[in-house]
Formats: sequence, structure tokens, C-alpha cells
Amino acid sequence: MIDVAEPILAVRDLKKTFGSLVAARDITVSVPAEQTVGVIGANGAGKTTFINMITGHLTPTEGSIQFEGKDIAGKPAREIVRLGISRSFQVAQIFPSLSVFDNMCMAAAIARGSGGIWGNITTALHSETAIAEAEATIDLFQIGRYSGTVASTLPQGVRKLLDIGMAVVAWPRLLLLDEPTSGISIEEKFDLMHVVMSALKTRKITVLFVEHDMEIVGRFADRVLAFYDGTVIADGTPNEALDDPKVQELISGVRLTPTRGTAAHA
Repeated sequence: MIDVAEPILAVRDLKKTFGSLVAARDITVSVPAEQTVGVIGANGAGKTTFINMITGHLTPTEGSIQFEGKDIAGKPAREIVRLGISRSFQVAQIFPSLSVFDNMCMAAAIARGSGGIWGNITTALHSETAIAEAEATIDLFQIGRYSGTVASTLPQGVRKLLDIGMAVVAWPRLLLLDEPTSGISIEEKFDLMHVVMSALKTRKITVLFVEHDMEIVGRFADRVLAFYDGTVIADGTPNEALDDPKVQELISGVRLTPTRGTAAHA
């Protein structure tokens, strides 16, 4: 068991360079369990580099990354997934020719199995565990009426919910979301995020989500990390971070309305 006083994620003096280009520098962040952290910044600010180092898609040049007290810096992405960290991408990573149900079964089997995708097809379609986990996750993300629908024909919002659900089916303790509302209409984005965040809170998952929509960040994040030029320039509650003069000048612009309120989770 992890000491409850310890952060679930602790990043120290993290740096990433590509030749002479410094993509990330001097990043030190501790995240307690079950916190929801919004990650903001302009394109090229270092957000994706930060996420990719945590998830094993990039190896840090310097610094340490500890997850539940274990050093994971430089470990392969698949090993990091098995330790309890999952992610979703800006573009949904789904199997377009399979149904929603089969997509979820496949994700469950891959998460549990030791082989590659094709080696787990039989398990995905026949394992009682995979089927049970798929059904539970489909219900959790409120997409049961699409269970038999081929994924390529889904509305964009449902595709997003399926993609995030596939990252959650293995019961991660930490989930990283890359622009969960990208491509979602204004009318749908708050409802989608409410479903997502309710599901993640139900499973007590710690969340870091990259987002350009400041309304979404203000309403759904407990805390905000603001990136600029490869480093964190603000770290605080949504009100603190989004009211920071540097954040308003370099990232978000002047904020005209309050961020959080009872309407956020109505």
C-alpha cells in the first residue's frame, strides 16, 4: 500500500531536449491521488512533451518521474500502462470496423494480456473478464445504446467517450487526457465532460487533462498547470491560475467571467 501522504505522481527537475531545442525544462510537480488537473498552454508550450514523458512515449533528458513511489522515467509505454497509467489522444484511437462493445472488449483484453493486439483477439471476444469489464465501462460512460454500433459510424462525442472508456477499462489509477473536447460542438462539450469526469470520479482516478478551452478548464479542474516556453509559469486553483497576469498575457487572454460555479456540475 502507498502511504496516503505520498503523491501519486511526483515530477522533479524534468527536462527534455531535442538537440539544441529545449522542449521542457525545470518542471517540478506533485499530484495527490484523485485530483483533477487541467494542463493549459499555447501550441509548442511543452504540454504534450510533459504528458509524453509521463506515459513513456518520450524519455526525459534529465529529472525524475515517480508514480506511486516508483521511478518510471524512461520505461516503455506498455510497461507504464501495466503499472496503472493510461491515456487518451486528441484523435480517438479506436478500431473503426468493430462495434463499441468489441472495441471495449479488445481494450480490456489488451490491457490484461501479455501479447500484442492480434494475439489477444480470441481473448477479447471470449473472455468472461473482458466481457464483464467492457459492459461495466460502457454503462459507466453512458453509451450502452451504441453497444452494437460500428465505431466508424458513431457521432463524434460518442467516439470520444468510447476512446476514453477504452483507456479506463483496465482500471488505471492515473489517466492523461489530450484535449478531450477537441472536435466537440459547443452544445455538447459540457455534457460530454460531465459524463467523463463523473465516470472518473466514480473510479477514483487521478486525472491530468490537456485543454485549450478555458471554460472547460475552469469548470472541471481542481487545479491548473499553465505551461509556457517549456516550463510551468502558474500552478494553482482555476481561479488563481487563470487570473495570473502572465497566464492572461501569454495563454488565455483576459478572463471576463467566473470559472467555477454550481452550474458546472448540474
